[in-house]
Amino acid sequence: MSQVRQSKSPSLTAIVTGGDTGLANATLQPPGWPQPKGYANGIAGEGRIVVTGGVVGWDADGVFPDDFVGQARLTFENIREILREGGAGPEHLVRMTWYVTDIDAYLADPKGLGAAYRAVFGRNFPAMACVQVVRLVEPKAMIEVEATAIVPSGG
Repeated sequence: MSQVRQSKSPSLTAIVTGGDTGLANATLQPPGWPQPKGYANGIAGEGRIVVTGGVVGWDADGVFPDDFVGQARLTFENIREILREGGAGPEHLVRMTWYVTDIDAYLADPKGLGAAYRAVFGRNFPAMACVQVVRLVEPKAMIEVEATAIVPSGG
């Protein structure tokens, strides 16, 4: 259950997403700003940091799905595995940067992309940015994502 707490900054309100333990990462939502959909404007947290490199949507054999949503889902699953290896989970995500080769492919199926995201990460929405790039190192990759998680102290 979320709780609203006033932050030390008078211009920010923190929505604590992990209960009232005081250890959770907090979503930062400046007063008067429109509520973001599918991401957070900012996250504050303390604890052990887990960082991924650029993660692409291939399977264990290095094979990519042919569609954007399929690659995105595998990218999310691969990120979840890296987080798990570092003792973190989707609830600890605080930042994601998406690099896509075709912004129109990213925008083409928001419902499918959202469903793929929620199937892997649930309703955990970190601070995010999406950037179109000319190409990625892996020629068949349509999406590459860097992620940062903070595991609260004692968690």
